[in-house]
Order: sequence, then structure tokens, then C-alpha cells
Amino acid sequence: MKNILTIAMPKGRIFEEALKLLKKAGYRLPPEFDDSRKLILDVPEEGLRFILAKPMDVATYVEHGVADVGIAGKDVLLEEERDVYELLDLKISYCYLAVAGLPNTKMNDVAPRIATKYPNVAEAYFREQGEQVEIIKLNGSIELAPLIGLSDRIVDIVSTGRTLKENGLVEYEQIADVTSRLIVNPVSYRMKDTLIDELVARLHEVVFSGGV
Repeated sequence: MKNILTIAMPKGRIFEEALKLLKKAGYRLPPEFDDSRKLILDVPEEGLRFILAKPMDVATYVEHGVADVGIAGKDVLLEEERDVYELLDLKISYCYLAVAGLPNTKMNDVAPRIATKYPNVAEAYFREQGEQVEIIKLNGSIELAPLIGLSDRIVDIVSTGRTLKENGLVEYEQIADVTSRLIVNPVSYRMKDTLIDELVARLHEVVFSGGV
């Protein structure tokens, strides 16, 4: 499908904000697009095909070439370290990675435990701080870990801080800012450079003209 650009996008907040961005960039997407439960959405009049995926899977689809480009959070790119090119910071879905835990508590002196969905990011961060930690990978409800004594700290995404506050946790350090990025498969970038360059140019104009 040389004339079709396949875009992998995560469901949820990023999808909604990315759709608005694409529409402002002049892409004509059907009204029902927003509410569809399909996992593959074709927009033949624009030469686009969308694959809707879990956030952590977007970069995998792009790396393996089943999607030419993708929209992924910087947190995913830091954690997954996939063989993709990062083309554009879309400046949407802002949040950040942070270290949090119970207030007024110190970490264990010997191999403190860190619970997280981001084991690679967490390990790299604490190694840079000169601390040797035990990483406990969890897939959900990270805030629960320090409350039940499973971990000394957590590393997780923070948006408003409300979830931390409601669970009696406080933020200790900020690791990295996170926004959504446009990524591309290296082979697709060579084979479909015209289509991809047009997408980048149109999105760049919207993002940096204050149109988001």
C-alpha cells in the first residue's frame, strides 16, 4: 500500500487530542471516527489507515513496520527504546514521570524497592543517582504499592497529581517531562518520504503556530 500511510495511535486521551490536531492540520476525518470501536480505521479519501493500540504497543507496531508512523508518549519511547525515528514533538497530552511515596518517609538503606510500570526508566534514573534499587514491575494501581508495604517508592506518570494526593502520597523527584511524539519506521521513511514529510509539515505548522 505505497500510497496509504498507516498510523498507529493509542486509545484514550492521546487519541482524542491527536485527532483534533490532525483535523486542524486539514485532514478530513469522518464524524463517527471519534466514537468508533473498531481497531483499524480506514480513511481512503485522505490516504490514511489508523491502527488503534495500547500506548505501550504503538512503538512496537512502528518498529516492526505494520505501521509507518505512530503517535506515542515520550514515556513509552524512553521505556521501550525501539528502533524508530522521533520526528516531531506534538506538544499534546503533557504529563511527567516522577518518583513518589508516602510523606516523611526514607527509602530503605539496603536495596530499596521501587514499584513501577517503567522498570527501564526507573532503573536508569536511580543508577544515575548512584542508588542500587530493587525494581518491582506492576501493570496497574501503582499507588497501592507503598500503601501496602510492597515498595518504598513508585515511579509513575503524573498529570494533575490528584491520584497521588487522594492516596496520601507525595511527589519526591521529577524524572522527565512527557508529551506525545510523532515517530516513524526507518524503512517507511525511505519508501514513503513524500507522504511522511507532508504529514510532518502540516502538523508542524499547527503545533508551532499556536493552533493546538
